Amino acid sequence: MGVIELSNPILGSPNGGYSSAGAPTAAVNAVQTVSISGTPTGGTFTLTFEGRTTAAIAYNAAASAVQSALLALDCFDSGDVVGSGGALPGTAVVLTFGGNYAGTPVSALTADGSGLTGGTSPAVSVAQTTAGVAASGRGAPKGRLLTDTSNGVIYVNTGTALSPTWTKVGTQT
Repeated sequence: MGVIELSNPILGSPNGGYSSAGAPTAAVNAVQTVSISGTPTGGTFTLTFEGRTTAAIAYNAAASAVQSALLALDCFDSGDVVGSGGALPGTAVVLTFGGNYAGTPVSALTADGSGLTGGTSPAVSVAQTTAGVAASGRGAPKGRLLTDTSNGVIYVNTGTALSPTWTKVGTQT
């Protein structure tokens, strides 16, 4: 049987504690959408994230090609960005940030469509579809307690440190 350690998570136990004013929030992954407008018949575009610019991406790229271009940047690891939807230009590419960027606000991508050619007024844009939201008590190991300071309700992290899942303890009111 495992050892159960009881401590006051607010008053500074050796293991530390967490509190929030209100019920804890769950993590939400950021989602951004890449779209091409106009009627390009060729050319390329680039995406920039925190000062790092991708190699040229074809105007008619599949979601996997946009994902690969971003993952080639030195700030991303495998799983940090997942592309779906596409292919461009007819269908937008949806980029979901996970991995090291899971459950955190993410800087907006910027796009440069100056390399798009042909057709009528081709342009590329990026919209932030869903803002990333960090979970309450991010970094709290599994089993750590969180107290809602507005009503004294105690929650336990049943998830992981990077993606806490706060579950109400017992039948508190």
